Amino acid sequence: MPAKIAGFYLMMTDTVQFLLKRLLAGVYELLVLTAIWMLVTLLFVSVFGDATQGVKHWCLQLLLWLVAGIYFVRCWSSTGQTLALQAWRMKIVDAEGGVLSVQDASIRYVLASVLMLMFGVTILWALFDRDKLFLHDRWSGTRCVKASAAIDG
Repeated sequence: MPAKIAGFYLMMTDTVQFLLKRLLAGVYELLVLTAIWMLVTLLFVSVFGDATQGVKHWCLQLLLWLVAGIYFVRCWSSTGQTLALQAWRMKIVDAEGGVLSVQDASIRYVLASVLMLMFGVTILWALFDRDKLFLHDRWSGTRCVKASAAIDG
């Protein structure tokens, strides 16, 4: 295999591996969130009753989104790592490699939420981004790095 083609293959393999690792961490994250959401839903239904329709349904949905936001913002702004990111040895950092501020983490969460609702456009973006960033990372000035490569700020 010519060197030019081999180099491209290795670069693509590296890109695919890192994106796959991030997506698998997302699956792990979803398992953690499911447990949290089940507990919150149990408490909500215990207090307010059936929430399958009407205003209670929308209030529960908003509460679940807010609880997930609190989880992510707290983790990203304290250590840069959620439970899933710790397991996969990854970290969310700002442009300088430091831990996110609460404001930056909040912006990242809102952008990721909106862009995932738009048919996962944020994930598709990463396939073509020169730095392998998700679109919400590109726009919020954050990045996901290997934990050992992060600069603790």
